[in-house]
Amino acid sequence: MPPTSAVTAEPVADTRGRMLRDLRISVTDRCNFRCTYCMPAEIFGERYQFLPRPDILTFEEITRVARTCASLGVDKIRITGGEPLLRHELPHLIHELAEIPGIRDIALTTNGTLLKRMAGQLRRSGLSRMTISLDSLDEQVFLQMNGGKLDLARVLEGIETAEAVGFAPIKINCVVQKGVNDHTLVDLARHFKGTPHIVRFIEFMDVGTMNGWDMAQVLPTAELARRIGAELPIEPVDPNYQGEVARRWRYTDGEGEIGFITSVTEPFCGGCTRARLTTEGKLVTCLFSSEGMDLRTPLREGASDEALAGIVAGRWRVRDDRYSEERTRIMRETDDTQTGTGRVEMYQIGG
Repeated sequence: MPPTSAVTAEPVADTRGRMLRDLRISVTDRCNFRCTYCMPAEIFGERYQFLPRPDILTFEEITRVARTCASLGVDKIRITGGEPLLRHELPHLIHELAEIPGIRDIALTTNGTLLKRMAGQLRRSGLSRMTISLDSLDEQVFLQMNGGKLDLARVLEGIETAEAVGFAPIKINCVVQKGVNDHTLVDLARHFKGTPHIVRFIEFMDVGTMNGWDMAQVLPTAELARRIGAELPIEPVDPNYQGEVARRWRYTDGEGEIGFITSVTEPFCGGCTRARLTTEGKLVTCLFSSEGMDLRTPLREGASDEALAGIVAGRWRVRDDRYSEERTRIMRETDDTQTGTGRVEMYQIGG
């Protein structure tokens, strides 16, 4: 095994001047939900073959990639899945990542169902922030969207436990599908208004090829902001930092804020600094990529840290991804809502 001491490298920019700053790591392709926009049950049934254990990156391999990316400028890591809390001994990985020089922030995206028993351990391991997926407070809509798995109470208990052990603010991610859950979203905003938590409404995106994406199911953020503002007055505020994904709004009475992620109607490709590491070790430079660069093979063939840094930097330097901008342009010019096939699936990269 090659040495794992920190490599000395330089921050790296892509062809559009976007620096590599964020790394999203998918630690498992498995999930205990079957959300219709990610892992629809009719495809991911009992006979579906997920990745065998030998094909999945080990914690040591993940840590080596993260250390390499940190040497190139990454200072934020997000752990995703699938459902990342299904990965055995995940807190151990978080502890190892927290020890990497230069990493200042480690976040986790989860459906919340396992947090009641794991939140404290995650906090102690060095996890900085928590994002919990919750698409509706209406039990029937919640079950409709997650494939009828588990129940809403488990997620709400998970949020309460995460807050109790010190995660604040917690971000609540809600995928918005017109005609499916949009009639419940004002209630969702109202529920968390006045708490430390921030609900972020995400336009239904054409990630992967299995979620039946249809532009007709996209509720534009402008319309949703109008609906919420009619009952709970809100106003836009400046981003916390350059390249922030969610557009921030606050309640005019001072009782918190919400966010909108507008990948479909108002793309933000120009500020994207994120790379993604898939469960089987592919480096993906865009959420809508059709393929990734294999890092597992060089990892297992004994590549040095310097060689890995060269591979990652070389890929990032030629990156020119701007899928959302291109999709929006094509739809506006041609009225064509079909965006092609062959993209990496959502469950493989965690969004």
